[in-house]
Amino acid sequence: MRTHITNGRLIDPKNGIDATLDLFIADGRIAAIGKAPAGFTAEHTLDARGLVVCPGLVDLSTRLSGIETELAAAVAGGVTSLACPPDTSPPLDEPGLVERLVRRSAAAGLARVYPIGALTTQLAGERLAEMHTLSRAGCIGFSQAKKPIPDRLVLLRAMQYATTFGYAIRLQPQDHQIAADGVAHDGEVASRLGLAGIPVCAETVAIASSLELARATGASLHLARISSAAGIALIRAAQQAKMAVTCDVSIYHLHLSDSDIGFFDSNARFDPPLRSAADRDALRAAVAAGVAAISSDHTPVDEDGKQLPFAEAAPGATALELLLPLTLQWARETATPLPVALARITCDSAAILGVSAGALTPGDAADICLFDPEARWQVSADALRSRGKNTPFIGREVQGRVHSTLVGGRVVFQR
Repeated sequence: MRTHITNGRLIDPKNGIDATLDLFIADGRIAAIGKAPAGFTAEHTLDARGLVVCPGLVDLSTRLSGIETELAAAVAGGVTSLACPPDTSPPLDEPGLVERLVRRSAAAGLARVYPIGALTTQLAGERLAEMHTLSRAGCIGFSQAKKPIPDRLVLLRAMQYATTFGYAIRLQPQDHQIAADGVAHDGEVASRLGLAGIPVCAETVAIASSLELARATGASLHLARISSAAGIALIRAAQQAKMAVTCDVSIYHLHLSDSDIGFFDSNARFDPPLRSAADRDALRAAVAAGVAAISSDHTPVDEDGKQLPFAEAAPGATALELLLPLTLQWARETATPLPVALARITCDSAAILGVSAGALTPGDAADICLFDPEARWQVSADALRSRGKNTPFIGREVQGRVHSTLVGGRVVFQR
């Protein structure tokens, strides 16, 4: 299929493009930008007048409660590539499980799925998983997801092994002994509501420990879902010291703080928790400065999991279909240029994952998102394709909506 996308504002942050240019696709790949290649005859034309044409979004953490349903939600949100963490059921600690995920995802013919393998068997934090065989099965990195490794010697050995074979380690930094049974940021709001708090030091202690082990082993380290100003400061310092460390911030942590819990709104229950407004503002500044990328941390939870007292409700929120509009909202509120904002959810995320995505370079796979930056829509259960309808933004109006999504040159979503 030869496709001609015309009249759109083409933004490709990786290649420094922001201009009204035509895009030409042939055999599932970017054939040319601006001028049609010799002999090109379009079989399909997409008029992108009034739309932004950008690389398909790349998400760093998407939980697939149902593969087909959540991948449909992904492409409806403009996401064409995503990483699936290992805390599936059962965990991704065996090659057969990884291969099955890869096969089912490919059969769906929607977004590309990149599995993250379990760092330890059953995510129990005791015995290292077979990283080599998991890598051969399709894993692009290794993680404990939200599960702890109580013995730091195990983490040291994991980093040593990963460094030897060039594998990336992804950790969500939280000291589980300090966090204990906490469910909210340890601050005024938690005290007023009588909720058990999780202090910032639960994050900073884990970050400092992980950075020291990475420094000792030379491991390539990604720290996921940073929630505090103190945590981001530690990572910024490590980056300035030329350590191979990256990080991301959840899209919800760029917008919300612990005050949004209100009167025990379980939709505002997250792990890590929403922290103070000062923490949120520091995260916003860090993302704008390029210290961190943005992830959806898409965690669909069914209705029963949220209709519980705050402390008992399952943490997380649906986010794939809100990643783009909430990123655009953050950009408007912080006066961040649109190409910079899009970089945080395209080429920056692709670089962290080490995958070929997030750019519109001729020869690359034609994974493309077309969106209307002015379109306003109300977030509602009916408007969301994900199984999870849980989000603190339910009932709110957002701006920016996906018009079409292409994966490998095929239109897999069109509004």
